[in-house]
Amino acid sequence: MKTVELKIRENTEQHMQELKQWLLEIADSGPEEMSAFFTARIDGYEQHMSVWQPAYQRFAQLLPADSRSILDLGCGTGLELDEIFKRYPDAKVFGIDLCQDMLDRLQQKHGHRNLETVCADYCQYNFGSEKWDSVISFESLHHFLPDKKRQLYRKIYDALKKGGVFLLGDYIACCEEEEQLLRQVYTDKREKFKIPDSQFIHFDIPLTLEHETGLLQDAGFASITAADSINGATIIYAVK
Repeated sequence: MKTVELKIRENTEQHMQELKQWLLEIADSGPEEMSAFFTARIDGYEQHMSVWQPAYQRFAQLLPADSRSILDLGCGTGLELDEIFKRYPDAKVFGIDLCQDMLDRLQQKHGHRNLETVCADYCQYNFGSEKWDSVISFESLHHFLPDKKRQLYRKIYDALKKGGVFLLGDYIACCEEEEQLLRQVYTDKREKFKIPDSQFIHFDIPLTLEHETGLLQDAGFASITAADSINGATIIYAVK
């Protein structure tokens, strides 16, 4: 595994103080179901996510130029695809997302492209075997515990062609304290509000870079590069 010297947060101490204050403010609030969360915010979603415009551009730059079949997990309205289609207008993309309203917006923007979408749980969806040049995901996988991620990463590995790339842009915990704190709050909220294990909720439970890349190694990826971190979005490049 290769890494570069990444600073996940410009000011870890300040980030942790703000995080703890936010957790106090939402202490009595139950988390929202995942699809409902995004449906309720669909009109302001792209503006809210615009802070990561430089990260979307960098993400597209890192996608291999020979990627012609791309699987996008948690594609949403396709903010990463906006940049990818600028560079590779003929790319064939299959996008999976839990929220149909997000997919409808994506089709409004890029329905003229070689784009197919499905509203589904990508943890359960069959990706096929050795089918894709690249699998991509931007700011989606930080909602899952390690065991679920481990299973998903193995499925991604199997779905990639030999030499294929998994390009991940995601919220990575700046330190062990952040990872452990958010996971504990997540667990407590599921118990307090009696949320069944089968229900997806919108609550962030990021892993540290060490733990994230460790899961990718466990899945079989031999070459893993932590390529960049922009405004809290860390980009990891893993090759089968």
